[in-house]
Amino acid sequence: MGRLIGVTVLGLLLTSLPVAAAPADVPLVEAVKAGDVAGVRALIEQGVDVNAAEVDGTTPLHWAANGQDTEIARLLLAAGAGVNVGNRYGVRPLSLACVDGNAPVIAALLDAGANPNTSRMEGETALMTAARSGNVEAVELLLDAGADPNAHEHWKGQTALMWAAAEGHAATIPTLVSHGADLSARSNRGFTALLFAAREGQIDVVQTLLEAGADLDEQLSINSTLTAGGVVQRRASDAGLNAFLLAAGSAHFELAAYLLDRGADPNAAPRGWTALHQLTWVRKAGVAGSNNPAPRGSGTMTSLEFARKLIAHGADLNVRVTTRPPAGITALNFIGGTPFLLAARTADAAYMRLLAELGADPHLTNDDRSTALMVAAGLGTSSPGEDPGTEAEVIEAVQVTLDLGLDIDAVDDKGETAMHGAAYKHLPRVVTLLAEAGADIDVWHRKNERGATPLNIAVGMHRGMNILSSPETAASIREIMLAAGVDPEQSP
Repeated sequence: MGRLIGVTVLGLLLTSLPVAAAPADVPLVEAVKAGDVAGVRALIEQGVDVNAAEVDGTTPLHWAANGQDTEIARLLLAAGAGVNVGNRYGVRPLSLACVDGNAPVIAALLDAGANPNTSRMEGETALMTAARSGNVEAVELLLDAGADPNAHEHWKGQTALMWAAAEGHAATIPTLVSHGADLSARSNRGFTALLFAAREGQIDVVQTLLEAGADLDEQLSINSTLTAGGVVQRRASDAGLNAFLLAAGSAHFELAAYLLDRGADPNAAPRGWTALHQLTWVRKAGVAGSNNPAPRGSGTMTSLEFARKLIAHGADLNVRVTTRPPAGITALNFIGGTPFLLAARTADAAYMRLLAELGADPHLTNDDRSTALMVAAGLGTSSPGEDPGTEAEVIEAVQVTLDLGLDIDAVDDKGETAMHGAAYKHLPRVVTLLAEAGADIDVWHRKNERGATPLNIAVGMHRGMNILSSPETAASIREIMLAAGVDPEQSP
């Protein structure tokens, strides 16, 4: 299972099978475990109790179902084994047979009277377990026997259709839907089967669900259903995301491209940012700290190829962020930021060049009038060394902005400059680059709204609960100041 919708990150309920052996052996159980058909038959003929259980309540039939042994299961059933007996954990033989979707064992159990709606204590039904296995025949047997296709487990409120979708079992989808599975059913966190499939990159499942009538534009909503533990599941930060944005945010670019071709809106911004913005933190995640890990993704389409496709479908190159995105902890004001400016934040020179090549305006600022040059240099850095962008990458990104004609001496509404950015990010070579490119010391050697000069920042200032300092960066700034005849110890 993937992580979830950075989407996060949301996983499916995948329980283990609690069928532990007891300290004291039960002869019939041991024979079943060994797959000894002759031994099982002999013990039955001797009149042993076919329902003799281990200390945890696990019976020979549990073990036969767990071992997917049809012949032994039939022998036990013919001898009167209890088909609906649960062990200490509430697990019944039918649930165990469904783990691998063993249709012959499932059929034998159902023929003997197994309850097709049997479930574990947390509400996982046999149908959910079979759907996760992907065995269509097993799923059909259960549905034909009366299994409820719309039952929700108690923990996360998920259904069999959701489990099949997330696991990529496209072949099971038509069977579930034809037996009444609700395409619009939602988990406690607002996911439908389509949204699960999109997040996990299951393109065949997405195609099948759309053909079955799923809504391409449905969005992640927040249900307030109480879980078994009495906890309300809410995740407002994900609300509004659709299948297209979930796929793109999980780096499933081929799937996202397919959804574009199916009519997904390339400018969809239900959370205040679009897929072009989203690519900046998908392409370059930070390496540690508060940064989310990069998604694993799927397919062979690259992120830049996907960006080109987005733009070819009409994505707005200069669209501005209206709500802070899930892009890690930073002091940067994202509001008003364009895809180009956010690409500068992660020092993503390749993406910056592509956007500029295709018509993005590199001069647009955020609402604080911070420029892409300031941001590329490090403005907004929260965790130096952990946030995206090595020193070499930052130098390249800064050079991109200089080549595009951005003003090296721009000052934003907080009184900060590109040199302040380099100090925040602890990059002495970027300090040198800015000085060599002509940054005016009379402009950058000034206090920002917090009363800090670039040198103050490099020497060390409180950032949240920490004091972060960079002696190397401070030394570079002092060297430049001395060369310009400015006393580093003199406050501006």
